[in-house]
Amino acid sequence: MENEQNGFMSRGGSSSNDDIESKNEKITLINGKFIRDCQIPSNLLENCKHRDNREFTHMRYTACTCDPDDFLDDGFTLRQAEYKRQTELFIVVTMYDEDVTELSRTFHGIVENIASLCSRRRRIWNEDSWQKVVVCIVSDGRKKFHESCLAYLTALGVYQNGVAIESIDEVKVKAHIFEYTTQISIDQKMKTTTTDVPIQILFCHKEKNAKKINSHRWFFNAFGPVLQPKICILIDVGTRPGNNSLYNLWETFISHPNVAGACGEIVAMTTWYKLLNPIVGAQYFEYKMSNILDKPLESVFGYITVLPGAFSAYRYIALQNTIVNGVPEGPLASYFKGENKEEKSTNNIFTANMYLAEDRILCFELVTKRNGEWLLHYVKSSIAETDIPKSIDKLISQRRRWLNGSFFASLYAVSHFYYILRSKHSSGRKFFLLIEMLYQAYNLFFSWFALGNFYLTFYILGNFLYNLQAFPISSDETISKIIEYTFNGIKWVYFALLFAQIIFAMGNKPKSSKYAYIISMIYFCLVMIYTLFAGFWFAINVIINSLNRDTNIIDFLEDVEFRSTILALFSTYGLYFLASLLMLDPWHMFTCIIQYILLVPVYVNILNIYAFCNVHDVSWGTREEDVDSELNKVVVHENSAQVASIDVTDEYEKAWKSLNRPKENKPRNMGIITEEEYRKRFRIYLVFLWILSNIILATIITIDVPFFESNSGQSSRINGYITFILWSVAGLAAFRFFGTLTYFILELPKTLRSTLRNLID
Repeated sequence: MENEQNGFMSRGGSSSNDDIESKNEKITLINGKFIRDCQIPSNLLENCKHRDNREFTHMRYTACTCDPDDFLDDGFTLRQAEYKRQTELFIVVTMYDEDVTELSRTFHGIVENIASLCSRRRRIWNEDSWQKVVVCIVSDGRKKFHESCLAYLTALGVYQNGVAIESIDEVKVKAHIFEYTTQISIDQKMKTTTTDVPIQILFCHKEKNAKKINSHRWFFNAFGPVLQPKICILIDVGTRPGNNSLYNLWETFISHPNVAGACGEIVAMTTWYKLLNPIVGAQYFEYKMSNILDKPLESVFGYITVLPGAFSAYRYIALQNTIVNGVPEGPLASYFKGENKEEKSTNNIFTANMYLAEDRILCFELVTKRNGEWLLHYVKSSIAETDIPKSIDKLISQRRRWLNGSFFASLYAVSHFYYILRSKHSSGRKFFLLIEMLYQAYNLFFSWFALGNFYLTFYILGNFLYNLQAFPISSDETISKIIEYTFNGIKWVYFALLFAQIIFAMGNKPKSSKYAYIISMIYFCLVMIYTLFAGFWFAINVIINSLNRDTNIIDFLEDVEFRSTILALFSTYGLYFLASLLMLDPWHMFTCIIQYILLVPVYVNILNIYAFCNVHDVSWGTREEDVDSELNKVVVHENSAQVASIDVTDEYEKAWKSLNRPKENKPRNMGIITEEEYRKRFRIYLVFLWILSNIILATIITIDVPFFESNSGQSSRINGYITFILWSVAGLAAFRFFGTLTYFILELPKTLRSTLRNLID
């Protein structure tokens, strides 16, 4: 077993030639391709309903030696094409080194959805409609693929140990393709259930790690042209689609012929007691509000900035490129530029960072496709659960890629807004898309100055708190001094921690500074508590001052400070609650809002600083490069090859024993990142510009220039800034609520029909 690597055997050793010959099988090449049909173990088939067709009794292995873009042109094919089946849904599950728990969660959820599709007896769906659905599992390199997942796939029948080969006549195999139609499913508890309908599985086991975008290239450019699917669904391993989620996505494309892409609601997978962890609770709230306010708004305008790769769907025909001046142009051409090494050259770090969020580029290119009028849609009823980071170091690692990718992708989209004009959208639609671009640009401006804006909020409210005028109930100078010293102490520690975040982020992995980040998180949460208390006292002070002036309700509304304060509070929290209530999903407002509010400075100060200080890192941060390892080598002679025969029953039993073996918690390697000099320089310039611009903003608002202006000058700047921030917050919140309300009105008839159909079914 010393030469075994993740289930692939290098044949040889001390066996005699006679022993090898006695176990050899003669494989005839098909059109020059190494394709091998392997008998399925009898103990797998004995409980299955269908046994009369070769697709149930044999697993097919194909050794692919070409690039995914040349798959069809080089004569490779798939069994569904040979059976002349039309693929309605083509589902891809991308994975790397995840374990069997995550794979089983996703696959079993997909199986349940396919069974639901075939039980509907409506439109195109009936008991034989399983033939219209193909599940494609793509592993990103065999070296890091978890052994338990190979055992799981073996138990399903789609994989057999020892079948794969390394090369054919010195030509390296780039992907090992296994095809089988299984009739069982295995859940997270490793409990086997016989499915009501067969499931067509295509397992693409890539030889080398080339990242997720390359896995999607195999899906879209290799297998897509062969199957010609109507709808493609993307799911990350570990994500579990909810009941009827796949049907609800599919129905959106049928109901709206101009929809090119759609996504459902991504829900953070957790339990109520785990929400007590502020990191988990904050993310849960963040996911919920994004799906209640942001996605509906963007769906109304027709351009969703990101369809999450964890769970989204696309119309295959809308993704196709067109040839412009002899060069392919279109969604897929732009999407796969991120895999092109030339696009990540030393002259284009902007593009390299942008393609950390390649799904955002795909969405932009679909909506602005030349001579197209494609839109993107949000389907609230289509739910999928996904796992989330539960510790600060894992959250930082995840958001480094998310923040940098989304920032540069948003810059690209906003700066190329004129691409909208090349589409065939109506004048009204183009107008609304341009409005959304202005909204995105305004959000981008706020995200750039988030560091300065949060500090100014803390400074202004804290400065107000120790001012004697803020305490009409007491004029004790001692109390005032204590409050002043407290504020100054908090402020200087705040500065020190901001500086420390830059030190922690420079060239360090979050895991190596985990406890320093935990301490920073706790302190920033305390800063948020202090700021909230100051804001609360500010609101109370405004009301008390107004009452002392013996004013009535009209005077209250005409008071600028009172009106701005109440408006900001209502727009931030009131509209959050109203929107959640409108979507019949308000529970996170009671269980998670406190965790989210407390972690706001963590998002602003820790996550943003780490992301910008690591802008030179354009990797996914968790993957290592593969090294070569030996597999079977095949030499072709007279259009046939000799390979070793396999005891499939014995291998199948080994796989089941492996699944029931106690699990080992093995740490995942974070990988080694090469830091090139030009990226470091880019990082320095960007971080310097970002910090400098935020310092300038804070200085302009807070500086006291006694020789040139009176205190009223500083006060007017602060008041003007507060008014600008409060009205901006109110305006953005109102705009988002308008989107939610419009989405609710437009989707209400569909929701009622869908609910009625589900009740009937």
